[in-house]
Amino acid sequence: MLRAVNRVLVGLAGLMLLALGTAVLAGRLHGVLLSSATRHKWRAHGSWWPTVIAVLSAMVLLALWWLLAQLHRRRLREVAVDCGDGGTVAVRGRALEAVLEAEAGALAGVDRARASLTGRRTAPGVRITLILTPHATPAAALHRLQEEVLAPARTSMGLPAFPAEIRLRTVRHRAERVE
Repeated sequence: MLRAVNRVLVGLAGLMLLALGTAVLAGRLHGVLLSSATRHKWRAHGSWWPTVIAVLSAMVLLALWWLLAQLHRRRLREVAVDCGDGGTVAVRGRALEAVLEAEAGALAGVDRARASLTGRRTAPGVRITLILTPHATPAAALHRLQEEVLAPARTSMGLPAFPAEIRLRTVRHRAERVE
């Protein structure tokens, strides 16, 4: 939800700045950035205006790159699964994420899990966040995740590799009182 709000706000800010810049270039907004004396002073330096134009162009290109990065979808909508008979079936990405989350969340020592598919539809990867219980062993949880969730998922999708990025966190809990 916050990512969507971020994208909308960034898009609106970009549109407002684009409109403002267009109005300034069209001459509708009358404001002098440099006085006549200052312009004449800097005109003596032959590289002043090309430098200003290059810096402003670089800033515009970086801003456009950042805006496009905000709009880029990082989640897969669907994954192509090999049927075994030469055909493929498209599996919804959200459904596969839900299955991975349910299976990873059911592991011993895991309070809950979040999964997000990445990559291409023919070569997917997964980003999983495991929220571990207070007394869980991270190495054991990672081993169980690999053996009981990721390996069967890779096999069932018929993939040679299923790269995974795993993030471990602990559930927030109050300190135990010792008397």
